[in-house]
Amino acid sequence: MASVASPVIFKEFCPLYYLLNAIPTKVQKGFRSIVVYLTALDTNGDYIAVGSSIGMLYLYCRHLNQMKKYNFEGKCESITFVKLLSCFDDLVAVGTASGRVAVFQLVSSLPGRNKQLRRFDVAGIHKSSITALA
Repeated sequence: MASVASPVIFKEFCPLYYLLNAIPTKVQKGFRSIVVYLTALDTNGDYIAVGSSIGMLYLYCRHLNQMKKYNFEGKCESITFVKLLSCFDDLVAVGTASGRVAVFQLVSSLPGRNKQLRRFDVAGIHKSSITALA
C-alpha cells in the first residue's frame, strides 16, 4: 500500500535583524580592522548560538531578548562548530579551527541550578579543525 506524502508548507519568517545588529561586522585589533565572519550556528527553543571568525561566541537568549558574548581567553581562532544542549543545565559546546573544544555551562535562574558560568576546555586531543560535535 503506497503512502501519500503530506504537502510541503512553506512559511515566511522575518529576518533576525535584532540578532545580526548585535554582532559587530568589524573589530579593531591593534592598528588594523578585522572583518567578523559568522562561521557556525545552532539553535534550540531557548537560545541561538553563533560562532565567529574572531573566536567569539554570541549567544542570544530568546526569552530575555539578550545577547551575551563568550570567548577563548587570549586566542583569536575561528569557531568552526557550535552545538547547544538542553538537559539539566544548558550547555554550549564550541569547536575551533585549531582543534580546541570548550564546553560552557550556562547560568540558570532556576533554584538549585548553576549560578555562575563555567567553562571546560578540551585541548591537545584534536590536531585538526573541529567539524562536528555530538
